[in-house]
Parts: sequence; C-alpha cells; structure tokens
Amino acid sequence: MRKLKNYVIQDSRHIAPFNQPARELNVLNKPLWLAQRDALAPYCEPEIAVNDLSDILPAAEETLIYRDNLYFDPEYIKAFITQARKLGVPCRAAFKPEDKALVTYAVPLARCVQHVPKRGADGKVVRDGRGREEIDHYAFELWYYPRGYDPSLSVAPLYVETGWEEVGFYSVPDYMSDRGDLVHYVTQRSIISIENWVHVFFANVPLGIFSLGKRFENRIIPMKGKERNPEYSNFTLLGVLLRALIEQKHVLECSALVHIGKNTRIDPSAVIHGPAWIGSDCTIGPGVVIQNSYIGDRVNIDQGAQLMLSVVGDNCFLPFRAALYLTVLMEHCIVAQNTCLQMCVVGRGSFIGAGSTFTDFNLLPKALEVDAIDGRREKIGQKVLGSCVGNNCRIGSGMVIYPARMIESDTVLFAKPDRRILRKNISFEESDHHALRGEIAALHRQKFPRAAERQDETSFLEEWE
Repeated sequence: MRKLKNYVIQDSRHIAPFNQPARELNVLNKPLWLAQRDALAPYCEPEIAVNDLSDILPAAEETLIYRDNLYFDPEYIKAFITQARKLGVPCRAAFKPEDKALVTYAVPLARCVQHVPKRGADGKVVRDGRGREEIDHYAFELWYYPRGYDPSLSVAPLYVETGWEEVGFYSVPDYMSDRGDLVHYVTQRSIISIENWVHVFFANVPLGIFSLGKRFENRIIPMKGKERNPEYSNFTLLGVLLRALIEQKHVLECSALVHIGKNTRIDPSAVIHGPAWIGSDCTIGPGVVIQNSYIGDRVNIDQGAQLMLSVVGDNCFLPFRAALYLTVLMEHCIVAQNTCLQMCVVGRGSFIGAGSTFTDFNLLPKALEVDAIDGRREKIGQKVLGSCVGNNCRIGSGMVIYPARMIESDTVLFAKPDRRILRKNISFEESDHHALRGEIAALHRQKFPRAAERQDETSFLEEWE
C-alpha cells in the first residue's frame, strides 16, 4: 500500500523545568520525535517539517499532519489511519467526554487540545445549569486528508476507542476516606499532547507501561468481568505456561514476561516480575526487586534497590536501597542510596543525593496545582503526584520535596540546615552554586538555558568519577 505524505508542525515552546521542546523529551526511553517516527514508519513517508498549517503546499496525495508534541503509540496510530482510510474524508483525531482516561490525562494543562462545544438544533452552544459550555468532543492536532491538505474542506472528528479501563493501585485508609480509592486509567491505545512535565509522567506511566502490561494481560486472561475477553489467545497463554514450566520459574518471572537484553547480568537473588523490559549490558545486583518496569541499556541497579512501574533511561545508576515508584528517569541519572522517588520525573544527567524523599501526597485535602505552559496555575485532577527535576541538576542529600514542585534544569541545591524542605518551585537563579566564588561556580556549566537556541545534542553528558 502506498505510504502517506507526512507533515509535522514544529512546536518550539520549552517544557518547564527541562527547558527543552517536547519532541526532545523521552517517552519509554525514546525521544518523542523518534517514538513518533517509529510508530509512523509502516504507514508514512519521512516527515516534512513545517511551522504552521499554512506552510503546507497543495498536493493531491494522501496526507497525515500532526504537531510534534503529540505522543501516540503504534496501536493508536494504526487504528487512526485504518479508520480514516475507511471513512475516506478529511478527519481529525478526537475523543468524547466519556473517555475517562483521556479526559483525566490529556485535557488538564493542555492548550493544543481543542474543546468543541455541543450545539442545539438552532446552532447555539448548549450550556449546563451553571452556564458553562457543554463539551461535545475534544480534538487533537492530528489530521488525515485523503487527497492532500485543503483548508477549505470541513474536517470530521474521528473517534478512536482507547479501550480505557479503571484500575486501582491502592486504597486510602478509612480515616482519610474523603479522598476515596486512588485509581488509574489504562488504555489499549494511547495519545496525549505533551505540554507539561505532568504529561511526560502520564505518557510514560499510566498511558505507557500500565498500558503495555494491560495489553499483555488481556491476551492471557479469558474473561473480562462476566464477558469473554475478545483479545484472549489460548496460544499466548499456553506459550507463557510452557515457558514457565521449562524454565522452572514462577509465571511472572519467566522469559515470556521478562524481556532481557544481551550481556545483562542479574544476581540470582534478584526478583523481577513482568511484564518487564530490561536492556542490554545492565547489572542487576543482589536483593533487587523490579516489578512491571521499563529499563534501558547500561543501567546499574545495586543491592536492595526497588523499582515498581517505573521507566529508567540508558546509563542510569541506582546505588543500594534506592526506591522508585511510578517514576521516570531520563538517561545518565544517579539516584543515590536510601532515596525514594514516588510519581516523579527526573531529567537527563541529574543527580539526586542520598536519603532524599520526594513526597506525593498532600497531608491536607488541597487540590494539587502546577504551572501550565502559558504560565497560568491549573488544577491537575490528581490526588497524588510527585515532583519534577530538570536536566543537569544536582540535589544534595537529605532533602524533602513537597508534591507537584519543579526544580529547573542546571540547578544545584546544597543540603543546608536552613533548607532541607522544598515547599516551592526552584528556578535556576535560586541555585546554590551562584553564591560560591566565581572559579568554583564556573565548574557547574549551564547546559539547558531558557533561550530558544539549542545547545549541542551531547552537551548534557558529564563524566562521573
């Protein structure tokens, strides 16, 4: 089948606190631009970069257009292109308010997701009892044109079912019952516009590894409630059971669920429960516990470390008893011993000192808020959420970071008696290294400035001695 013409609209806005465009941030250990390219490779020609829709030249060719801050997994884009070709008219990726996964994860903090109001028979916008516009559907910046882009044509919303399901991940005790049970929504097909560090977390965890695990689970579990699971496969289940029997391992530990790369060394006392993915040339030490995690190449995880539902980038190092829970580390990070990160995102080449704790739960029932890409504070609809550390940061030992805070790229924070608890966002100007003598402060180079011009791609790399 002939491949589609492929245009990508460049979005140069920087995502705080990384000071990088969304396309350069990682989703499941790939830069977003590479994740997009890999998902589209079976269907599209190499992409043509444009600054705006108006830059696209008329051509009578089947065309796909998307913004480069949009993450979609291969399952979603396959369904979108298949349905669009069957429809045969210009269309745009959309979803209904009934899709709880995308309403929960893709709508808050997003400025590139269009809210399309309901209209009555008279063409007027329908409002609820409080005078607010009722939403008919939401639309992403992903378009399909069967005979080339033409701005004069009306575009139909195309609803791709994400197959979302609600899953609980833990319950709050009765004395906090006003919070209710804490749940996530997992999807069979994922899409999200990345315009905030919170979206990076959502793309990697609930819409990333959660969804990878759920897709596999659906292939081996015959019933979904009282109904038969349509994706269940006898052959897949029998293959998993046979592999576990031959290897004499628990089903969750067999090689059908735990994928290990070349030259990776794993201590016999380590416990790894799948679905899990571990890259090449890794070292997993004694007593390590890994559950449903996605680990890159050349990662060193030392004695007693624990990882659950986390994504760890290439060349990271976790010394003994480090703990990650629903956390994303980009490449070249170190999380020192006895440090606990929960529901956090850490940028490239950053160091988190020993004994630090990133909290994720407000002790008082105050709604969590973060800064959107346009600077406005906005509620994110999450009862629990950790914090975000930018690129090339150095965080001292024994810090306590409150939920939903940001530490900007290139920041150095010393552990000081008068500041071990971070209650607010920290900017580069507040970095402790500025107060040192000039020749000492110069040892820490700023590699990710807020300026629009890009630095050298390898500038963040630093030798660890």
